[in-house]
Amino acid sequence: MPALPQEPAERIDGGDLSCARLLILLRDRVAGLPADSVVHLSTTDPVAPIDLPAWCRITGHEYLGLADAGPPPVYGVRVSEAPVATRPDRPWHPVG
Repeated sequence: MPALPQEPAERIDGGDLSCARLLILLRDRVAGLPADSVVHLSTTDPVAPIDLPAWCRITGHEYLGLADAGPPPVYGVRVSEAPVATRPDRPWHPVG
């Protein structure tokens, strides 16, 4: 995996949001960022290390892994140039 830059373009505090709400927050925040921007997402969601890589595979973003063990843990995501759109209410289901 590529090294994470010292300063991400965006920091998102996911708090204790559940999977779906966390991914909707992430999807909405990365939508306005340029390609190759790095986002750091902090969350206490215990399934984030499973959900984030899966969501990245679905959408085309790049999962960069654990950026900081925390607490809370912080995960890195690199924004894709051409992400796959997902359903508004189901961020793990591609549109169409």
